[in-house]
Amino acid sequence: MGTDHESKISVYGGIDTHKDTHHVAVIDEHGRPLGDRGFGATGAGYRKVIDYLRGFGVVVAVAVEGTGSYGAELARILRRAGMTVLEVARPDRRARRLHGKSDPLDAFQAAVTALSGRGLATPKDRDGLVESMRILLTERSSARKARGAAMNQIHALLVTAPEQIRAT
Repeated sequence: MGTDHESKISVYGGIDTHKDTHHVAVIDEHGRPLGDRGFGATGAGYRKVIDYLRGFGVVVAVAVEGTGSYGAELARILRRAGMTVLEVARPDRRARRLHGKSDPLDAFQAAVTALSGRGLATPKDRDGLVESMRILLTERSSARKARGAAMNQIHALLVTAPEQIRAT
């Protein structure tokens, strides 16, 4: 973790997200690695991520992989904590070919991407009115598909049913 004399420096974070764990890497404004560590993908783990990032200095931005899936809740919590959250598309393929798949490497590459400002997007907010509308439309579409499937099943049963049932 950072020390007191480092608390004034600007730092960038990168987070490689997964279902059960998130790996966090922190770099300084010159791209030098300051630390990396894994955390549980839970409420307590998210609070530890925030403390870990802030322990190195002033957090300028955090690049998170998967803000639309495994990183969605973490992105919300980081934003609520006042951090600038950026969505990183995917790890640098050249680095992956040279070093293989590695959560620490992916997190570090995300932090470098945050520092460079290239290959980033603003994550979609997954709350509020837009999210409510998305959920309603998804449920409506599901209900329509289920209704259609049920009607097709009933029709197929009637077509193959004995004469006495089809006649009624």
